[in-house]
Amino acid sequence: MPFKDFLVLPLIPALPLVGFLLTGLAGKRLSGRTAGVLATLAVSGAFALAVYAFAFLLMEPDPATAYTYTLYPFLNNGFLKIDIAFLFDRLSAVMTLVVTGVSSLIHLYSVGYMSGDRSMTRYFSHLNMFVFFMLLLVLGRNLLVLFVGWEGVGLSSYLLIGFWFDDMAKAVAGKKAFIVNRIGDFGFLLGMLILLMYNQGSLDFPVLERWSLSNAPSVLNTGNMTLICLLLFVGACGKSAQIPLYVWLPDAMAGPTPVSALIHAATMVTAGVYMVARLGFLFVHAPVAQAVVAGVGALTALFAATIGLAQTDIKKVLAYSTVSQLGYMFLAVGSGALAAGIFHLTTHAFFKACLFLGAGSVIHAMHGQQDILRMGGLRAKMPWTHATFLISTLAISGVPPLSGFFSKDEILTSAFLTTNAYGGLYLLYFGMGLAAAFLTAFYMMRLYWLTFNGTPRDAHAFGHAHESPASMTLPLVVLAALATVAGVLGLPGEGNWFHHYLAPVVGAFSSPMREAGHAVHYGLIGGSVVVAVLGLAASYALYRSGPGRAERLAAAVRPVHTLVANKYFVDELYGLVVVRPLGALSRFCHRVVDVVLIDLLGVNGSAFAVKALGVVPRLFHDGRVQTGLLAIVAGVVCLWLFL
Repeated sequence: MPFKDFLVLPLIPALPLVGFLLTGLAGKRLSGRTAGVLATLAVSGAFALAVYAFAFLLMEPDPATAYTYTLYPFLNNGFLKIDIAFLFDRLSAVMTLVVTGVSSLIHLYSVGYMSGDRSMTRYFSHLNMFVFFMLLLVLGRNLLVLFVGWEGVGLSSYLLIGFWFDDMAKAVAGKKAFIVNRIGDFGFLLGMLILLMYNQGSLDFPVLERWSLSNAPSVLNTGNMTLICLLLFVGACGKSAQIPLYVWLPDAMAGPTPVSALIHAATMVTAGVYMVARLGFLFVHAPVAQAVVAGVGALTALFAATIGLAQTDIKKVLAYSTVSQLGYMFLAVGSGALAAGIFHLTTHAFFKACLFLGAGSVIHAMHGQQDILRMGGLRAKMPWTHATFLISTLAISGVPPLSGFFSKDEILTSAFLTTNAYGGLYLLYFGMGLAAAFLTAFYMMRLYWLTFNGTPRDAHAFGHAHESPASMTLPLVVLAALATVAGVLGLPGEGNWFHHYLAPVVGAFSSPMREAGHAVHYGLIGGSVVVAVLGLAASYALYRSGPGRAERLAAAVRPVHTLVANKYFVDELYGLVVVRPLGALSRFCHRVVDVVLIDLLGVNGSAFAVKALGVVPRLFHDGRVQTGLLAIVAGVVCLWLFL
């Protein structure tokens, strides 16, 4: 695989880094709007450079060409060789364009949304830092640089989710995201170290790929390779919010809405999917790990979709939708359809960012109101927000010819036709994915009906509702347009440009599909459409005139509704089984270490020992002449007796 030094590569993450430093160091000396403009220009400049690099890469006669740039030879001790280096191939090109493009629109949106906030400069500084670390993650040429970006987005998300830290609930949400991600990252780090041990001291992706294509992996037994891949996937479960480490993502809604769009749409939560696709040359040697990845993805897609049915907070509905859609992506990469997973990642970035920013527009118009049961009738008040939200709702529901239909259909087809050794399981995964598709169409259209249609249920907030300013509606229009047309990149069959584009990078490690006739393919496509239409129709029947019918149905199945509305009490279970015992253990350790070891044996103990040693000498050093004379006489007598 030929490589070329390409100076543009380090400049792409450098621009958001410069924006972070300028806005962060300037502090209150910059106005909020000026900080917003600088931060937006920094990310937009990175997007322009990414487009420039992408155009050059696209014109290369050899589709396997990749550009690299070594910034600094970090370590070379004879065994371990690690460089701070960047890689720009067709996979990282897609990720870089998505990250910088969607982030630029979110930055622009934030200028209007955060207007008037007293900490705008800090907000945009953290936003630029987040994009910088995400670009390190997707452009890193080795696992170490990727891991630095991986940890960096974890730190940045903590700062952004808990941005309004004077509200304790928001501060706790940021802390929860940080801690849960550290659990996953521990597994990732273990997998990386074991891989390093077997791979003769290199973490470079090109080296790992050549190693995987050689006979070297035969040195590893299936169990070792499975262990490595499963540990890496533990990290992906944390970062991309899969069962059992998904619990941080819904709470991440505590941050400003543009932050929710940034984290949920195109950046942090997609990192795990990108990592599995990037390391597809490892996972192809571990079919058990692939089956686990696909199974966890299918289960998460269905599980999160059921929770989304009963949520009433507009952002929480979208949060569980994100968890579910990430499950679809893992179902794809676990089925060996790496290009399909990245394609859904791309289309999801467009319609989910549009949905979150549309939700922010609604919240902005409703003066902070987030309960969809108190909305309704906003269609006439907010025509631009309504139109873009509807387009994105239909896209995520899988309605043709919008983008979500093509990417979701390819995932379901891949699961149905996979040739993995555990093919029977994949048929179950296909059924779970199909059920999740029905539920997605249902709860997303429920969200649309309760928010924009019917009669207003909060007259006071509705009376003041208005369309958002142009800085907020323009990103909505661009994202809705992309959600509409992006599907043409992945048309079924030979016209799938996206699949052919990524084939030089991931094609050799994608599992082959079973041969199937046109009737099977058309049947799968038709089934996907029918499921989406049924979900939309059921939602229309229940919610077209408001929440009344659904509330009566919920009352009829009260125990089930309570269970789903309370998210299966998973957070409470974690609190009982994990958080409280660890809290009790930490308090016990505090008493043992702090009270016993430090206070009693350390500070107080040493003081008591010194005091005790001074008791006898103190008797003879009280400052009185008589005591001194007595000591002299006693000494003389003792000396005389001794002699």
